[in-house]
Amino acid sequence: MWLAAVFTKKNNAKKLNWRSLGALLFFSCAIAGFQLGVYVSERPDVVDSGILTQIYYSLSLFVLGGVDLGMPVGGTQLGRFLMWLAYFGAPILAASTIIDALLRALAPQGWKFRRIKNHIVVVGANELTLSYLRVLRKHDIHTPVIVVSKRLEKSTAEELEQSFAASVIIGDITHDFFIKQLQLEHVKKILLLGNDSLRSYEAASNILNLFPNIGKKVVIHCGNLRFMRAMSTSRVAKECQTFNTYHLAALGLVHNHLLQHFQETKPKDVVILAGFGRFGQTILEELQDKASEELDTVVIVDKDAHRRVMVADEQMEFTGNYHRALFEGDISHPDVWRKLQIEANLGVKDTVVVLGTGREEDNLRTALWIKYKFPRTKVIARSSKESRFATEVAKEHDIVSISITQLVEENIPKDWLG
Repeated sequence: MWLAAVFTKKNNAKKLNWRSLGALLFFSCAIAGFQLGVYVSERPDVVDSGILTQIYYSLSLFVLGGVDLGMPVGGTQLGRFLMWLAYFGAPILAASTIIDALLRALAPQGWKFRRIKNHIVVVGANELTLSYLRVLRKHDIHTPVIVVSKRLEKSTAEELEQSFAASVIIGDITHDFFIKQLQLEHVKKILLLGNDSLRSYEAASNILNLFPNIGKKVVIHCGNLRFMRAMSTSRVAKECQTFNTYHLAALGLVHNHLLQHFQETKPKDVVILAGFGRFGQTILEELQDKASEELDTVVIVDKDAHRRVMVADEQMEFTGNYHRALFEGDISHPDVWRKLQIEANLGVKDTVVVLGTGREEDNLRTALWIKYKFPRTKVIARSSKESRFATEVAKEHDIVSISITQLVEENIPKDWLG
């Protein structure tokens, strides 16, 4: 919150642009001229009428110029110079402001982005976008950011603009005409973070056709793991970076919570994945990649365990010398854990249970039950967003509480920040 407040203050300070400084300069020149004894031919009494009158006529220069005041006369040479500077500068500044406003009204996007360079384009205005911008602004408060969305609620647009200094525009990123307005030849990074995976790949394809050498700057989020794996041999996937939020979360879980546990336990470990959806599958992928030698058995527990494993078998390779076991059942059913106690050594020190289903309440409640029944077991419970309550409960009962949002933000690659 403190960082956001500081950033907002800095962002507001930027609004004191050259026009604001110019207005202050010309107004000060007029006041200084009057104070140095300069009077005007049509209203010679202004110089002796007090500061409020001088302020009023100094402000009138921005509206009428000096047409109703006459020419500067008398006073010191410096005073007349300052007054003439205000006579010319104030109306020119006012006219340029009006012209700029008209141009913005006639072509707002083209005018706004005509000179933008070294910027970041984020497509999509969802929770992932907010997570990315939070991380970005902790590292870099200056890089211009454009957020593109096909439709957007007013409150979300205001949050993006005020909290992260992002320029928000409405448009379809799959259209070539719209893409050309984003000045992508000067971009630092393009992040396609929308919820529609096919449209993100379509947008990336169009961007690559318009800017063939830009692929290394394009990051694509794909919410559908099966689709991402199926598209892995496509030109877009080969030239751009593709990811799923659960990959980042699984990376953080394995590196921050599991590897140290594996090192502290001498025998090989038993890992129970309670829930084998996108998160469970990516955890297993990361375990195979980073800790396959530490695994004795991986137990997969899911209501639809056999079908989910068959689907995963089509597109991900199960590697390593560990044993794999499947238990079909609801993680909330005590009988599932009684069977696991017998067949998977549940309760010994080298057993880890990861409750990673999408049912957050069941994850936390089951975690408490397991920890009560098997206190030596390391228990990890997943939630989607950070929860102070879940964190407090987990700390009280020696459970690890993780959130997908936090794990994602902690593991966003540094090169995605420009």
